[in-house]
Amino acid sequence: MIDWQPLDSEAQLTNLIAHSETKPQIILKHSISCPTSSMVKSRLDRSQRSETADYYLLDLWNYRAISDLVAHKFGVRHESPQLLIIHEGKCVYHESHYGITQEAIQASVAAI
Repeated sequence: MIDWQPLDSEAQLTNLIAHSETKPQIILKHSISCPTSSMVKSRLDRSQRSETADYYLLDLWNYRAISDLVAHKFGVRHESPQLLIIHEGKCVYHESHYGITQEAIQASVAAI
């Protein structure tokens, strides 16, 4: 199971970007009201996580402003669910909906 860290403030996003200089940071934009989002999160929770990255969960229901900030900072159009991998301050991978898989995450992190 993934130990998701909540992403719920602009300061935390700033820290996440700083930490991306030395370790990939993964953000899952998750909507508790979306069945697709719940299925994707559940599938990720049941898979083997990458030990070389930190995982953050952005609750879109309660922190939409942070989600908008993420979209703006990384130049990625907002979708839900959506997964972004941040490395060296940039979004190096993003995917949405059923394209989000742990295999793709692991391959992207390994390529960094």
